[in-house]
Amino acid sequence: MPLIPGLNSHAAEPARIRLAAAGAAVVTVGAGLGLRAVATGSLAKYGGDALYTVLLLALVVLVAPRVTPLTAAGSALAVSWAVEFLQLSEMTAGLSQRSLVTRLVLGSTFNPPDLFWYGVGAGAGWLVHTAVGPYLARRHTGSS
Repeated sequence: MPLIPGLNSHAAEPARIRLAAAGAAVVTVGAGLGLRAVATGSLAKYGGDALYTVLLLALVVLVAPRVTPLTAAGSALAVSWAVEFLQLSEMTAGLSQRSLVTRLVLGSTFNPPDLFWYGVGAGAGWLVHTAVGPYLARRHTGSS
C-alpha cells in the first residue's frame, strides 16, 4: 500500500531520483565554486570544465529521471561540446561580452583541451549515475 493514498510507488521513484539529481546539481555547483576558491590555473579551469558536464548530466536526470546513465552522460557531453564549438562563432563572443551569466554558461573562447575534460566529466558522472541509479530506482516496500 502506498504511503500517500492515491500515489503509487512508481510515482515516488522519479520524485526520489529528481530530488537526488537536484542535490547533485547543488553539490556540483558548490564543488565548482570551491575549486575556484582554492585552486588556480589548469586545475581550476579543467576541473571546472569536467564539473560543468557533471552539472549538465545532473540536470538531464532532473528533467528525465528514468534516463539511462549512458544517455544522460552522452547528452551532457553533447551539450558541452556544442557549447564549446559555439564559442567559435562571433555571436557567442559578443553575447559573452554583454552578460556575465552568458559568459558563465557559454564561455567566450574555444579551447580544444576543454573537449577532453568534458569527456572526463561525462565519464565521472556516468560512473556515479551507474552506481547510485539502481539504489534510487528501488521501490520502498515499507518493511525494514
